[in-house]
Amino acid sequence: MDSVKNYFKGGKPTPEEVKAARRASKRMSVRQSRLSGVPSTIDESSPAQPEFTTFESLGDKSPLPKFEPMNHRFSRFSFLSNVTQESSAEEIEQARKSFRMSMSGYANHNRRTTMFTEKTEMSDIAESVVEDSIADSDEKEENSENILEELKHEIMVNYLFQQQCARLWIADGTGEVEGVMLKKSRGNYLACPPALADSFFADSCVELNVQCAMTVNSRVIKTFLAWTPDAIDVPLTNGLRVQVLPTMEDLPSAKKHQFAAFVADEALLVVWDDDVHNLIKRAKFIEDELMELVWSSGEEEVQEEEEGAKKGPGVVEARFDPVTGEELPEDRPTNLQNTVLVSITLVIILALLGAGFRQVAIEISVDYNWFRLFFFVLTPVQVFFTLFFAQVIVGCTAQIIGPIKQVTSNSRFYSALLPRRIAPVNGDPLPHVTIQCPVYKEGLEGVIAPTVKSCKAAMSTYELQGGSCNMLFHDDGLQLIDEDERNARIDFYTDNNIGWTARPKHGSEGFVRKGKFKKASNMNFGMMVSCNVEAKLNALDRHVNWNQNDEAEAYGTALQEVLDEHGRAWADGNIRIGDYIIIIDSDTRVPEDCILDAVSEMERSQEVGIMQFSSGVMQVTWTFFENGITYFTNLIYSAIKYTVANGDVAPFVGHNAILRWKAIQQVSYFDEDNYEKFWAENTVSEDFDMSLRLQCNGYIIRLAAWAGEGFQEGVSLTVYDELARWEKYAYGCNELLFNPLYMWFTQGPLTPLCHEFLISQIRMTSKITILSYIGTYYAIGAAWILTLVNYFAVGWFNGYLDKYYLDSWNVWFGLVIVFVGLGNVSLAVMRYRIGEKTLLAAFLENIKWVPMFVVFLGGLSIHGNLSSASQSHVCLGDVLGFHSQGSDVLERLDRVATDLGRIQKHDLPLIVGNYYDDRARNSKLRTLRLEGELLLGLVAHGVLLGISLVASYCSL
Repeated sequence: MDSVKNYFKGGKPTPEEVKAARRASKRMSVRQSRLSGVPSTIDESSPAQPEFTTFESLGDKSPLPKFEPMNHRFSRFSFLSNVTQESSAEEIEQARKSFRMSMSGYANHNRRTTMFTEKTEMSDIAESVVEDSIADSDEKEENSENILEELKHEIMVNYLFQQQCARLWIADGTGEVEGVMLKKSRGNYLACPPALADSFFADSCVELNVQCAMTVNSRVIKTFLAWTPDAIDVPLTNGLRVQVLPTMEDLPSAKKHQFAAFVADEALLVVWDDDVHNLIKRAKFIEDELMELVWSSGEEEVQEEEEGAKKGPGVVEARFDPVTGEELPEDRPTNLQNTVLVSITLVIILALLGAGFRQVAIEISVDYNWFRLFFFVLTPVQVFFTLFFAQVIVGCTAQIIGPIKQVTSNSRFYSALLPRRIAPVNGDPLPHVTIQCPVYKEGLEGVIAPTVKSCKAAMSTYELQGGSCNMLFHDDGLQLIDEDERNARIDFYTDNNIGWTARPKHGSEGFVRKGKFKKASNMNFGMMVSCNVEAKLNALDRHVNWNQNDEAEAYGTALQEVLDEHGRAWADGNIRIGDYIIIIDSDTRVPEDCILDAVSEMERSQEVGIMQFSSGVMQVTWTFFENGITYFTNLIYSAIKYTVANGDVAPFVGHNAILRWKAIQQVSYFDEDNYEKFWAENTVSEDFDMSLRLQCNGYIIRLAAWAGEGFQEGVSLTVYDELARWEKYAYGCNELLFNPLYMWFTQGPLTPLCHEFLISQIRMTSKITILSYIGTYYAIGAAWILTLVNYFAVGWFNGYLDKYYLDSWNVWFGLVIVFVGLGNVSLAVMRYRIGEKTLLAAFLENIKWVPMFVVFLGGLSIHGNLSSASQSHVCLGDVLGFHSQGSDVLERLDRVATDLGRIQKHDLPLIVGNYYDDRARNSKLRTLRLEGELLLGLVAHGVLLGISLVASYCSL
């Protein structure tokens, strides 16, 4: 057995080890009896009676009845299960070849097909295919990894079958209906018992393309199906319902993401899963739920109260008309706290301007210098820069002493309480939901696969609740990556029932990928393909007996026609769009039970066009910087929730939101490409543009705070990623407001989108809030420029400056008092008042991150290139070349050296200039102090550069 263990260590086997492994595989035999063909692991020292280890016993062995060996033919799904201890080496080798020959043809027949209805026979396989598969199998036989993979799957399918038998979930062991299926690769399955390979159950598993599947036969299941012979589903607790299929032949048309189905004519349950470790748990969960439903039926109210307490947010109470008894719509008032706070903010701004004008008036009355009136020209800039500052003062004060109840209740733009869930009416299904995700070249295993896994869990819950879902990925990198990676992605999409679209690369045969970051045009292209398919389906004349198979066939034909007409588009799977779209990013985590709540609120509030979910942070590395950005992101979401609860318009951040497809279609547009588009391609802020167009069309945006931190998104892992994010936002804000400079003389300085925003039906207080937010990027971007001007102004004209002028020290002192002092105190108090944290814990957490953000935000003006981002749009009309962090050590060091070199170009002239300026002013005081200051400044910058390079290297 030591030689067999070497396979699991990854070493290259010797010929003696290969023989030992084959001898070990011979001991993995299948013995059949009247009950079942139960596989067991038989060691040379084992007694004649095999023993089995159950899942719960963790080592306790439960003997099963003796089994009488039966002869059976070879299975095309398994070869090790067909050999016994008495088999000769020639028989084993023949079994291997027979198995591989059959599976090669089976896989080729099913490759890239979504609906498979006929079994493949050996006569259907071309001789060349058989010869090639035999040759390939002979080559792979020498590969230890393939042998190890075969052993792994054989052991797992035997283990699952043992668990099935130990739990008494099998009544007929002949393999005609019941057993276990395990996928090795596409179209390549292991069956246990082996005779199960020729059953409808095996064919259905191949058509469903499941990873593993098992039948469950028990008295509980038979009883439930006997009670409701005509039922289309079986109820569980929590409102879940498992589908009921008439026959095993209907299994391929089952809702795959339910991961379970009752088969009426066989009176059994079929479960499947993407992870073999969850298969037993899923079957046991359903069986336990059935028992719980029967046994605790008299304790439903207590159970609902316990579940509500565990869930967290409260649920909206139903209201009924006292006369008619009909249910009344939910009362959602429009809160006016934000209106009051914005009004107070404007009063403070006017007071500050008035104080400045008063000082100017006093000075003019003394020296009659009327040139001071030119200070009034700076008033719009002053208001734009200080609006957010004043709003923070008012908002933080309100968080400490103002009302807080609105944060825990529902209003027009804010939802703190869960909606009452809707249910299917008269057999009609719940609305169909499409999970939409634009991707580019993100990693398949590290980024996309975990996101898909969380989405499938949410889809499974929704389908068990009576709804239907599909995933639609717009893969903008599929036609750019190499062939191996492309095939891996396509296989992944197929295995996970993901519909996808892909467009040609930029410049291919004149094709243009429009937009700055291409996300909007990527989604527009994919949705265009989907809409074209839908148009062809809508033109069909469906007869009376039209069924699901007819619809699937018609869809496949329509999709192929659209792809043929377009020529360069790629697509596969279900790319149809449902009633609602949940848009996510490629690194998002979706909560398991959220879709029904979201759909219920959208169905009850037809005026809502977009509902933005509150989100948490999905941390990956847990480094100091990532922890800090996580804290900052949570701070931003806390501020957004408080502002929206006060009555402000909810933001739409472009992901982690549910959109009403009908509303999106109403605000579509056409351009020179001559097809319907939905997302703006001429701006990097397509989310703000969509939000504005919907609100101008009468819809509202709502924030769903009841989602808590269930939706999770990634944050910047390095400082360069965060700086690039700020730079992108600064560019986007400038793009929303101002046209490029060369367009000012023909179209004016403001963009059409800005004009539309200013005259829209959005409340004035919300417009002021949005403008104050945009103004922060200009204030931060201009900080280093104003500081440089202040340096020369104070140095050259100290004592002669006008009293209207406020130097940098006073500005900095005010920022520290408001943001560092008042901001941290108010945030801690607000989180304490709404019950998120204790007062001390919240305050200590805030203080902990003060040093980091004083340094980061203090250098953001020059390190983040915010001023350059704004200037690049206004002056050039194009986006900056944003940096991407290299993964190589030398690339990182080069990036650090380049950025520090850019900073030194600004700092060193100031140091030298200051030195010579002091010498010129104090020609008689040429002391060593001046030379020492110059030398100290130069040495300090050199040390800083060295420390940064070493720190960058060590961070790897």
